[in-house]
Amino acid sequence: MNNFDTLEERIVQLLNKLKENHLLINKLKTENQQYKQESSSLETQISELKRENESLKVANSLLGSKESKAITKRKINSLIKEVDFCIHQLSEVR
Repeated sequence: MNNFDTLEERIVQLLNKLKENHLLINKLKTENQQYKQESSSLETQISELKRENESLKVANSLLGSKESKAITKRKINSLIKEVDFCIHQLSEVR
């Protein structure tokens, strides 16, 4: 083989390697996009589960011990007072 043949063979090998790399890059881009979508879906699930967890905490506090019931009652009474105060202020404005 002469130098030209060797050079040609190496160029063909490099072009094949370049093609393989492009295929690999495209495959990895596709996988990356799938992982991003999966991650987004999981983040949504986490948010939903956190909201559900908060709801369950409130429900448990209502059904829980006397101490947590007392805390819940205080919170409810505080909210009622705030609503009454707002209603009173609105009635004064009229």
